[in-house]
Parts: sequence; C-alpha cells; structure tokens
Amino acid sequence: MGYANIKFPKDSLFLVTGGAGFIGSNLCETILEMGYKVRCLDDLSTGKQENVDMFLSEPDYTFIKGDIKNLDLCIEACQGVDYVLHQAAWGSVPRSVEMPLFYCANNIAGTLNMLEAARQNSVKKFVYASSSSVYGDEPNLPKTEGREGNLLSPYAVSKRCDEEWGKQYTLHYGLDTYGLRYFNVFGRRQDPHGTYAAVIPKFIKQLLNDEQPTINGDGKQSRDFTYIENVIEANLKACAAPHEAAGEAFNIAYGGREYLIDIYYAIAEALNKNIEPKFGPDRIGDIKHSNADISKAKKLLGYYPEYDFKNGLNEAISWYMRNL
Repeated sequence: MGYANIKFPKDSLFLVTGGAGFIGSNLCETILEMGYKVRCLDDLSTGKQENVDMFLSEPDYTFIKGDIKNLDLCIEACQGVDYVLHQAAWGSVPRSVEMPLFYCANNIAGTLNMLEAARQNSVKKFVYASSSSVYGDEPNLPKTEGREGNLLSPYAVSKRCDEEWGKQYTLHYGLDTYGLRYFNVFGRRQDPHGTYAAVIPKFIKQLLNDEQPTINGDGKQSRDFTYIENVIEANLKACAAPHEAAGEAFNIAYGGREYLIDIYYAIAEALNKNIEPKFGPDRIGDIKHSNADISKAKKLLGYYPEYDFKNGLNEAISWYMRNL
C-alpha cells in the first residue's frame, strides 16, 4: 500500500469525523490496523453504525455519537487528539440545491467548529475533505489547483468555504490544515441505496438485482473515479506532510478519465448481465467532465496513488458481490 511505510509517534490519537461513513470508516479501519488510536465522531445522519460495529471490541477505538454543529462537543472530541481527519459533511450536489441552509450550517459552520476545536486543543494536523465540485464551470482539463470557475451548487460553495477557512486557520492560528479535493471516490462500504446514492455502487446493486439502471444525461459525461485506497493514502500522507504544504488544497484522484456509459457496460460485463440502461435528465449542478492534475499532491504530499480505475472497480465489485 502507498501508506505502508508511514510512521507516526507511538500512541498517536486520530479523530475521524464522519467516521461511520464510507470514507471515514475505511480510515478508521486502516489506522487501527496500523496500530494507532482512533476516536470516531459521527451523528449517524448519513453514516451507518454497521460500518463501525466491527471496531467496538478494539481497545484503541472509541465512538462518540455527536453533531459537528455543536462547538462544545467538537472541543471535547478534540481533547488529546494529534491528528484530525475531518470527513463529516453531507454530500450530493442535487440534495444541496434542495437544502441550502442545512448545507451551510453543517458543511461550513460545522467545519469551522472543528477547526476551532482543533486549534484550542493544539492538534498537530487537520486534514479535511474538499471536493472536485469547487472547479465549477471551469472548462479546461485536467483540473488544476488555482484555476477554478463559477460554483454550480450549494455543496460546491460549502467546500470552497471550507478551503478558505482552512487557509485562515493556518495563516492566523498556526494550525496545519490540508484540504483534499476528492474526485468521485468509490469502493467498499459506499452506500448503494437511496435517491442520492453514488453511481458505481448503485449500478452494481441494480444489476445484481436484475433491475434496469437509469443514467442521468447521455452517459458521455466523464469522471476521474478514485478508489478508496488512494484516498486513505492521501489522508495519511497529509498527516505526515511538512508545515510548508499547510494551508493548501490538493487534487486527490488517480489522474484518469472514465465515461459513465463505459463504466456501466464494464460493470454489466463483470456481472455477466445483459441489461441496457435507461437515460434520464441531467442532474442539476453537475459538472460535465472531470479529470485531475495530481502533480501538486505528488510534489508536496508525496501522494502516488497505486490503484487505477480498473483495479479499483474489480475490488469494489468483488466486495459488493460478497456483501449485498
């Protein structure tokens, strides 16, 4: 693994917010396997208790059910913490269009609470989830940090605000912050259910059930789909990054580009299903094409992702076939 040789001081304590979610639970699992302590904070609004039940017998794991909109709770959760991996947020571009006030309160004010709590507790590193959505309507590919367009959704606004607040906390308060602009993460434990489910697990679930999936748009939109192991590597590399890289945001992807219709047929072939998809309307606020330039993360974080799309997809399909 790209993070196998990363070492932290013995007895290091990691706080993973949103730790019962897809990305958060994978971070909890990996850090525990590496021999460090994990404190998981989640209000279970989108995360699932079943994602972290397996850790309950671990002596180095503790769970706090709580809301990042509660500053006092955030301060308490950060006590004694060395590294914060802030994954707690509500995702989904279309849902954010329907719920702008909530996204402001949860994704922006909640992140600010966590930054302040980390500052008050002298946390060493604060690594937080941003998003490729911050590129908005900027048409050029690959997407490069510092060349962003007009934001297209409240979700994108929330992530861009988080980056600005992270920069301020490094600039004024000495808190080393690192923003990770995730590009379409997929892999084990990603929720395949619900209206706002991510496309890869949703396709897999529907095809396994012999249902006809719907593709929003014409299927010719492209994404830099990024396997979960690459994202774990990025978070741990950021925790080990130098102060000189703090206050910045980084593209976290593999650096490839896959078309949605091609992904659909690849999954159908892997599952030996001969079901043609339906096509629906474009999703409001969606970006048509996305592909990341990851050279900045390579240079400043030492991020060299190991899993290309094909390898990641094969692993994801195998996991869902065992667990759905």
